[in-house]
This record gives sequence, C-alpha cells and structure tokens, in this order.
Amino acid sequence: MTILDRPWLILAFWLILMSLVLLIFMGLDKQKARRGAWRVPEARLFFLALLGGGLGGWIGMRLFHHKTRHWTFALGFPLIALIQWGAVLWLWLR
Repeated sequence: MTILDRPWLILAFWLILMSLVLLIFMGLDKQKARRGAWRVPEARLFFLALLGGGLGGWIGMRLFHHKTRHWTFALGFPLIALIQWGAVLWLWLR
C-alpha cells in the first residue's frame, strides 16, 4: 500500500503544510502591524486559509492575538478549519 492509496493522508499533509504557511503569515502580519509597516492583505490571509491553512489561521489568531476582533476571521478561520479537517476524517473513515 502506498501513500497514493491513502488520500486522507495526502490531504492531511497538505493541510498541515498550508497551516504552517498561514501561521507564519499571521505572525509576520502582527509584527508589521506593531511597527506600522506594510501589511499582508486580508484577502491573501483568507486565500491561504481556503487553500488549506484554516487551522493555522485559527491558531495564529489565538497565538498572536491577531485579527480576533474581525468577525469574518473569528468565524471564518474556525469554520474553514472544521470543513477541511472534516474532509480528512471523512476520507479516512470512507
């Protein structure tokens, strides 16, 4: 049996990778916000979440206390993460 026979594992690896990417972007954006520097556009943060980084965005919000007052992020990132990881669970149980 190869990894290609386990689509849930491929998806899980992808979600972990993209979550790390978005977590880094959230940390960088928080640093830039503190310094008053150029910021990462909110659309880019959501795009990365939709590409698989929902969990990283959610963790980044809590870890860096960043974007927690924006209801679109406070509801969007957890919802995206639940859908993404629900897909992993569904593929695994299938």
